[in-house]
Parts: sequence; structure tokens; C-alpha cells
Amino acid sequence: MSDSSNQQWGGRFSEGVDAFVARFTASIDFDRRLYRHDIQGSMAHARMLHNSGILSAEELSAIIGGLEGILKDIENDKIDWSIELEDIHMNIEARLTDRIGDAGKKLHTGRSRNDQVATDIRLWLRDEIDAIDIELARFQQGLLDLAERNADTIMPGFTHLQTAQPVTFGHHLMAWFEMMVRDRERLQDCRKRINVSPLGAAALAGTTYPIDREFTAKELGFDRPTRNSLDSVSDRDFAIEFCAAGALIMTHLSRMSEELVLWTSAQFNFIDLPDRFCTGSSIMPQKKNPDVPELVRGKTGRVNGHLVSLLTLMKSQPLAYNKDNQEDKEPLFDTVDTLKDCLRAFADMIPHIEAKRESMYEAARRGFSTATDLADYLVRKGMPFRDSHEVVGKAVAYGIEQNKDLSEMTLEELKVFSGTIEQDVFDVLTLEGSVAARNHIGGTAPGQVLKAVEVARSLIA
Repeated sequence: MSDSSNQQWGGRFSEGVDAFVARFTASIDFDRRLYRHDIQGSMAHARMLHNSGILSAEELSAIIGGLEGILKDIENDKIDWSIELEDIHMNIEARLTDRIGDAGKKLHTGRSRNDQVATDIRLWLRDEIDAIDIELARFQQGLLDLAERNADTIMPGFTHLQTAQPVTFGHHLMAWFEMMVRDRERLQDCRKRINVSPLGAAALAGTTYPIDREFTAKELGFDRPTRNSLDSVSDRDFAIEFCAAGALIMTHLSRMSEELVLWTSAQFNFIDLPDRFCTGSSIMPQKKNPDVPELVRGKTGRVNGHLVSLLTLMKSQPLAYNKDNQEDKEPLFDTVDTLKDCLRAFADMIPHIEAKRESMYEAARRGFSTATDLADYLVRKGMPFRDSHEVVGKAVAYGIEQNKDLSEMTLEELKVFSGTIEQDVFDVLTLEGSVAARNHIGGTAPGQVLKAVEVARSLIA
């Protein structure tokens, strides 16, 4: 057994904590990244204690000066973190007391580590959401630039990964943009529920001291204090909600990654990724592997796992705080780190993608992608849609047999399937005619893509 007791709570204990238990229960190895927000919260709490008559002006000055010095030392890597002191809160408080004496011991008046850590995480996650939003906006800007350059680049649109109808590459990229719009909205909505202050809820029941929770909430930029002390210290909904939003972002990036991987393959040959986002093979000199999209696709499982971890962590936990909640930080921290890295990679990579227009166009010509256009043409001529569907199906079967696309058939060949077909049919059977005909809000017509880009730029301005 260790001979030392934790100086912050050791009075109750007759012997020190076992060395293994001290290491097993400590969180300082990972929660020290909260140092800036822990100090921020402590300064606000100290000012409130002074305003409430609990700290003198001299004590407040000593505490603020001591915390500022500790912050400087941490940022200059001059702090030796102690496992015996368990976590970031007790490490900072012990150093403060060492520096300024008894005034440091008064800082913890009217609060607990339970509300302290809940406050720290909310402050930290609020800042991280703002940083993630910047990367999302940067990614969106790159998508818009690429979509604008490719508003008239024709490619096949797919369902079931089979050629369906021609679309423009710009239109496809704007679908990605819409995913990111929803992702940003979800994060901002999540941020609203993060931005409430648990500080002052203390261990679980509040405190007998005359504290001012409205003051500390305002000092820390929160919208308001939390309303129930039990819920304040045991709630981790906000972390779960963030991880759910993060899992959706990663799911979207994974879908995009899959398409990028497909499109860079020799079988598709639709795009070229910058060399700096790819790697080669140790034995096959011709290879250019899309490692960044593949790795992002793989990291999606990691973030999904963190969401499940947090949901499982909170399952069956009684109110209020339990030591289980120490396990909330590593999944949350890694989710944030992974999101930021993946979004940075995409934001850096997307604007530099080169579309291989000829390959895309040739692929769109295969697979009878204008078959629906022919069916719609016959409907406009007065034929019921189900009849037109059957007529076009027969024409496609003939095209497969003759190895001819619909646009390559002569008028005489097409008339075999319906006498209502006239020369104007070729206006809709060309790829250009097909995409141009879908000229409405949300359609793939080049003009609509450019309008969509213009509207989107106003959304992220």
C-alpha cells in the first residue's frame, strides 16, 4: 500500500490508495486536455465567490494570479502531472494551493468535482464544435468550387450501382453539400443543449453557500444555468448527442469516400486525386492508392463504436454521478479528434479533384441512361406510361442485341417500336438533352446546378 493519502480528500481514509488502484482510477493521462477550460471555470467560480462575499478581494487576486501562472506553465510544458492527484481538477487545485497557500483551498467552496467536470466538458465541447464547424464550412466551400467548375460535366447517375440516368458531376457534388448542410444544422442544434451551466450544482444537491449561478453562467458564455442539480451532474446526453451527430458526419464522409475510391479505379476512371492524398505500392509500381478516402471510410467504424460505448456507459446508471462517467471522455475526445482530422483531409483534398470529363461522358453513354427520357417522350405524345415503359424496354432489348445505345439508333429503327416516334426524339435521347430537360429546382440541368451553388454560397457566407 502507498504511504500517502490524496491531500484533497484523504481525511476520511486511514491508509493510502494502492498504487495499482491509483493508476487504475486516475484520469489525468487523458483529461488533462481540459486544463484550459478547467481554469476558465475556476476563475469564473472564484469571481462569483468574491461577489457573493465568500472570498476577499485579496484572496480573489491571489487565486486568479495563481491560476494564470499555472495556465502559463501548462502551455509551456512545465507541469509534472500526478497520478496520485487523479485528475485535471485536483492537479490544478493542488498546485494552486502550493503556490498561494490557504486561499487556494477556498476555491472549491460551493462546488464539487461532479459539477466541475460537467462544466469543463461542456466548455471544451462547445469550443470543439465551433472548430469542427469551421472545417465543415471549408469543406462545403471546396465542394461548391468543384461543383461550379463541373456544372455541365455529364456523368452517369446510379441506382443499385447500375447506370440509371445521366446527371452532371456538379449536381452529384451538390448532393454531398446537402449532407453537410444537415450535419452543420445538427451540430448547431446540439450546441444549444451543451450551452447550459452545471456549475454550482455541486455534488448532486446544490450547496448551502449563497452562490450566484446566473453570474457564473454569464461569465462562461452559457445561455443559462441548468435547472436541476441531480440531472446537472449525471447528464451526459449532450456527449451522446454530439457523438450521434459525429457518427452521421462520418457516415456521410464514408459514403463519399466509397464513391471516390470507385471513381479513381481503372474500371471507372472518373476522377484523379492529387498525389499528396494517395500512396503507392511496395511491389506494384503502377499503383496509386486512394488511401485518404479509404482511411476515412475505415474511421467511420471507430466513431460509430464510440457512440455505442457512450450509450452503453449510461445504460442503467442510477442518479447522480458515478465513477463510470470517467469513461465518457476518451470516446468523446477521440470522436472529436477523428472528426477534425477527417474533415480537414476532405477540405484540403476536394477542391483539387480533377474530373475526367471524357471518361464520365463515355460511361454515361453506356447502359441506356436515356431510356427514361424516351419513355417520358412517348407519354408526352399521349401514350400511357405503362405502355411507354414496355415499348422502351423492347427498344433496350434490341439495343443490347445490336450493341447500340438508343441515341445511336436510326429513326426507322425506333419507329419499329412505336409509330409515334418522330425526329424530335433525338432532342431527348442525347445526354445533353437529357440533363438540360431537368430544369427545375433540385434538377440536374447545368443552369440549376449553378443556381444551387449560388444559393449555397449565401448559406455559408
